[in-house]
Amino acid sequence: MQHPNGAAYWRPGDDAGSRRFRTVFTGAPLVLEAGGVLGPVTVAYETEGTLDTARSNAVLILHALTADSHVAGPVGPGHPTPGWWDRVVGPGKAIDTNRWFVVCPNVLGGCQGTTGPSSLAPDGRPYGSRFPTITVRDQVEVEVALSEELGIERWAAVVGASMGGMRVLEWAVGHPDRVNSAVVIATGAEATADQIALGVTQVAAIRSDPAYRGGDYYDVDGGAGPRMGMGIARRIGHLSYRSEMEMTARFGREPQPGEDPLRGGRYAVQSYLDHHAAKLGRRFDPNSYILLTEAMNHHDIGRGRGGASSALAGVTAMVTVIGISSDRLYPLRLQREIVDRLPRCTGLRVVNSLHGHDGFLVEWRALGDAVLEALDQSATSVGRADAAPASSCSSSGW
Repeated sequence: MQHPNGAAYWRPGDDAGSRRFRTVFTGAPLVLEAGGVLGPVTVAYETEGTLDTARSNAVLILHALTADSHVAGPVGPGHPTPGWWDRVVGPGKAIDTNRWFVVCPNVLGGCQGTTGPSSLAPDGRPYGSRFPTITVRDQVEVEVALSEELGIERWAAVVGASMGGMRVLEWAVGHPDRVNSAVVIATGAEATADQIALGVTQVAAIRSDPAYRGGDYYDVDGGAGPRMGMGIARRIGHLSYRSEMEMTARFGREPQPGEDPLRGGRYAVQSYLDHHAAKLGRRFDPNSYILLTEAMNHHDIGRGRGGASSALAGVTAMVTVIGISSDRLYPLRLQREIVDRLPRCTGLRVVNSLHGHDGFLVEWRALGDAVLEALDQSATSVGRADAAPASSCSSSGW
């Protein structure tokens, strides 16, 4: 949320909205993959639906880079925007909360209630530059600890897109006994050179802003931090989330209405990017943007496991892999590579869209259909080990 001073992060004392909180690693701290420790860790999460008596209907939904635990529900106190997958999650929707108990946690390193750089450290000061390097694997360990706190030993399904999809893969590889089925959307098994290049460029834009102050800006000028650098980073990122075809169709070379680019005005596409830069600046902390971007750059499902092929070969969950036809950030070849390495999968589902990577948010009907099918298969395969082998994997499109 945004404070009156312009700072975009949640702190205790702010309206909690639908958030719930659990504290984990209160005894032994979390030992981080890159070295160092962290603890205690507060996890903000939201739930929809009712957990059945057998605790067998729980679905874990994992959000992407700049989303949070508010997966479903309206705008309201504590929630300046509606749920990011509100058309997919809810009563009678694809992830039907009359049937499933949905849990969506804010990720470790985020800024909406889970411990991150803007949180107060045990000494009472914001972590800021002191927050340690984390990886996707560390984020999943926090989610595992939350599962234990909630008494959920095995998830009926773990679902996520983009950064959330990375965590789904880590769940399936690192905790196979806790995952019945997995839905992996618009991601890859490891960060590519192109993705890393885009990430480090965005990070550089934020760190080059004088207001960044090395990451310790929370107690200066209202705590809003490097808004200019954050805006540049978001413009770069947003271009990678959308497709060239969409940009051409929506904007072409048109000027922004009432403005003349030859006389200092903006093109329509320029105004569009300005809008999204300002919008993110009102709700997301720059330090979290850096930390999570770097965690995505470190993503490698095969690190320390003999490589990606070896890691994915050990997955026991039934996996559904979904890609977006026009995704230039996570192109379809990356999803095909995942499918080819899995022993149990339902094939590659291709969602046809002009909207690029953001198709997982925009094409909610097609995504919902694919996820619903995966959940139905999960419900019928509980306790079974005879589901479709890799040879049955194929591609289909919506």
